[in-house]
Amino acid sequence: MRHLYHCPLRWADMDAYGHVNNVVFLRYLEEARIDFLFRPEKDFKQGSVVARHEIDYKRQLVHRHTPVDIELWVTEIRAASFTIAYEVKDDDLVYVRASTVIVPFDFETQRPRRITSEEREFLEGYRDDDEEEAVAA
Repeated sequence: MRHLYHCPLRWADMDAYGHVNNVVFLRYLEEARIDFLFRPEKDFKQGSVVARHEIDYKRQLVHRHTPVDIELWVTEIRAASFTIAYEVKDDDLVYVRASTVIVPFDFETQRPRRITSEEREFLEGYRDDDEEEAVAA
């Protein structure tokens, strides 16, 4: 299963050429990730940090007043990290493919922690190993 986030575009997201700036896409991924992980029914309350981003820019996104869709899903779950894959797109037109490695983190002790059984169960519901190859393409 995939999580869908409708990301609003802002006037300030645009660069001098009228396109959404490449750096802004990282913020879009963050917004989608927060929408996915910090929902009332499942919350990574103990916190998490980003360990790695990979991003492939496929085409320019021109600023407009309608949101862009961000689909995300889980491609890997390990003992103390998991990987989320993303597509920023309109229907079949893909602007960005990306992935993020996330490490659960205990902010009280300032140390990484293992994924809890509840978190693993939640993440498994969004796992799609077959899609990992599409992100790499």
